[in-house]
Amino acid sequence: MTEKFIDQFISNSIILALRYFVLCGLFFLIFYIIFKKRLTKHKLQGTFPFRTDYQRDILYSISSTLIFGLVFSLTMTTFLPYTRVYTTIDTYGYGYYWLSYLLMLAVHDTYFYWTHRLIHTKQLFKTVHLVHHKSANPSPWTSYAFHPIEALIQALIVPIIAILFPVHKFAIILYFLFQFLHNIYGHLGFELLPVFIRESKVGRQLNTSIIHNTHHKDVRGNYGLYFTFWDKLMGTFKK
Repeated sequence: MTEKFIDQFISNSIILALRYFVLCGLFFLIFYIIFKKRLTKHKLQGTFPFRTDYQRDILYSISSTLIFGLVFSLTMTTFLPYTRVYTTIDTYGYGYYWLSYLLMLAVHDTYFYWTHRLIHTKQLFKTVHLVHHKSANPSPWTSYAFHPIEALIQALIVPIIAILFPVHKFAIILYFLFQFLHNIYGHLGFELLPVFIRESKVGRQLNTSIIHNTHHKDVRGNYGLYFTFWDKLMGTFKK
């Protein structure tokens, strides 16, 4: 292990942990403390999680941040010569720079759907994915609450993207910030999108908070990340 990798691993892990506690804490403060009484009737499930659920989710999330930090740091140091990561936008131009975000969305959504279905197979669910589904009534703290093996599976999307197609380093960072915010939204326990958006042509293609909450409650179906495309195509979509 090089000194550069160790420095990046430490700094990236700290940044990911701070991001988790600041952003999840902000959403938790708003929806679960300050406006809890006012918003209770809008809760997707009629009850709130127990304190032990929050504690378990936070402990596993700390583990996940270390694993994500490890994989990202390896990708940007040791494995960097084998990737297609670049640092000057002019290399491919602004048009491709913005296109790369759409490519990351499509690749990640596909990767997540199939790996998610994989860890829902009987043996892997018990040993790997059950940790995440212990939060049958998820909260913002559930966003990173993965078994270490599942955290590693999810983290591998970083080197996969970096190897598959050219991607700017800042685009990767910005994309995964968006991905984390989407993850909080999916586990929020409240639906933020109004009905007229969810029921529109575009809205029906989105994997909304209520759709993912249904997955946590019923376990089967709705395996997608951003879109309902793969669930509908494979017959695993639950209204």
